[in-house]
Amino acid sequence: MLVYEATKKDFLYSVEKDTIADEIEACIAEKMHRHTGKSEFDSWLHSMEFMYKVLTDQKIPEDCGIAIEYNIPQTSKRVDFMISGYDENHHPGMVIVELKQWEKMDTVEHTESLVETYTGGAMRKVVHPSYQAWSYSQLIRDYNAEVQDETIHLGPCAYLHNYIRKDSDPVDDPRYDLYTSEAPVFTRGQVFELREFIRKTVRQPDYGEVLYLIDHGAIRPSQSLQNAIASMIAGNQEFIMIDEQRVVFEEVRNIALQCQKDRKKRTVICKGGPGTGKSVIAIQLLCELTKCDQFVQYVSKNGAPRKVYAEKLKGTVKKSGVDNMFKGSGSYTETGNNVIHTLLVDEAHRLNKKSGIFHNLGENQIKEIIHSAICSVFFIDEHQRVTMDDIGSAEEIRKWAEEEHSEVTEMHLVSQFRCNGSDGYLAWVDDVLQIGDTANYDMEGIDYDVRVCDTPQQMEELILERNRINNRSRIIAGYCWEWPKKTRNDSNYHDIVIGDYGISWNLDGGESFAIGENSVHEAGCIHTTQGLEFDYCGVIIGDDMRYENGKVITDFTKRAKTDQSLKGIVSLYKKDPQQAIRRSDEIIRNTYRTLLTRGMKGCYIYCTDEKLREYLKKRIGRNDD
Repeated sequence: MLVYEATKKDFLYSVEKDTIADEIEACIAEKMHRHTGKSEFDSWLHSMEFMYKVLTDQKIPEDCGIAIEYNIPQTSKRVDFMISGYDENHHPGMVIVELKQWEKMDTVEHTESLVETYTGGAMRKVVHPSYQAWSYSQLIRDYNAEVQDETIHLGPCAYLHNYIRKDSDPVDDPRYDLYTSEAPVFTRGQVFELREFIRKTVRQPDYGEVLYLIDHGAIRPSQSLQNAIASMIAGNQEFIMIDEQRVVFEEVRNIALQCQKDRKKRTVICKGGPGTGKSVIAIQLLCELTKCDQFVQYVSKNGAPRKVYAEKLKGTVKKSGVDNMFKGSGSYTETGNNVIHTLLVDEAHRLNKKSGIFHNLGENQIKEIIHSAICSVFFIDEHQRVTMDDIGSAEEIRKWAEEEHSEVTEMHLVSQFRCNGSDGYLAWVDDVLQIGDTANYDMEGIDYDVRVCDTPQQMEELILERNRINNRSRIIAGYCWEWPKKTRNDSNYHDIVIGDYGISWNLDGGESFAIGENSVHEAGCIHTTQGLEFDYCGVIIGDDMRYENGKVITDFTKRAKTDQSLKGIVSLYKKDPQQAIRRSDEIIRNTYRTLLTRGMKGCYIYCTDEKLREYLKKRIGRNDD
């Protein structure tokens, strides 16, 4: 959707009149029904002055098209500034300019796309401006039929007009070459260079015709995107479906295709425990429905599974439009009704009510997802809700589906393929953690390698040995140790210290904990491992769970203060102690249930509470040598 559109001549006149920010604000209020905050308004005042300076070049035609805050159809993403026209050979094109008011940035280790800068009142990790500009152009290229059919050239770039570039500047670090080579960065003092970049695409006027074509282009995944994701998944052992998974896949696909055909809103709730293949089905559907000309996205609250599955799909391919198919659950606060064909929501039990860094955006993530898609698919395990903010439940999904007039279908995945195909281990975990009574008192006859270790060193040695096979074993722990900001990139600092044993939490870098080359020497937590799986897991159960008087008890006071899972529990305890204890008990048990079921072949456990160690050994019912 074109929010603000004009010719270059009109844009320059509005800046000269000092009305440009007011005009943009009025357009957003009229077309997006959204109020503009002061910081956003001030950024327009500032940035448009710099774009005015750039566009006073007489070689950039007066009647070329200008768009500001272009809302990419089917998304809540907005492009800061676009200039359209024809090149010297009369080929249509558009320049995409990502505007930043940054004054400083730093690189982030183990990544080709992340940087660190001051934004939103704090230093945060965000994508490199070139990556952002490139990803927007790729999204438009991959899903806009007019861009594909008319071969409209897209030229992305970033303009950091306050940024003073230095020799060997972080913005030019070689790790970002993949994106800076295609979407160059222009900084303070580079007006002439940016003008030259624009003139390569815009030399003749189009009177806004190219912008019109793009704005009215049908939504259709490009053939190149369809071919790319099909080739990525073909033969990929990570995403092979078996038995019941195939049945659910076929049923969901048929529902999604029916939605595409009759435009009737439908919601699917697919329940399944750990390892039942929910994520595999979601990725397969992502590929299959894209091949059927659908605009489809994989959604999760946690970034870890999105990043890992995207990397597993791409393999050695570093730069791909496939990245745009993986979205956070807070991405749909401003998306219109039924503008996306299908949303595949993995780990739906982790959805939150509000979105944004400060949990102040939107109304309800479940409602917004159902509202945005004709077909919404929620993969859920209600026993994996592990924070105070988790609202994902079948009941909540049904409630919002009814409000959105969406027909609901429920499915169940019961066959277990993690844990060596054994449901017995999962039942044992539920029984031993006293989550629910099952018939699995011990591990007798269950083909799964579970051991309780006397020391954390013993547990780590077993994991390191297993990991040498294929880099698919990891150490994970309950969040009972602090994670100081100043040491989050220092592997020599041991956050977790147990006697003479020490290990760092997974480093706060760009490397994925689940598949990174060195992350076996770090400990992951619930937030970096939920939704993922390994061959073997070493699990450290901290002081928030212990064994007393024949019972497994939990203690929320032993959780680290840096853990946000139980945020608000102290104030709740002051108001209603019983409810606080009940909520925290459920979260802590669900957390360890999730951690203990991350391994497909085995789990090696160390408990800081000696009595809990002895209890677990007894419940295994076999020797651990």
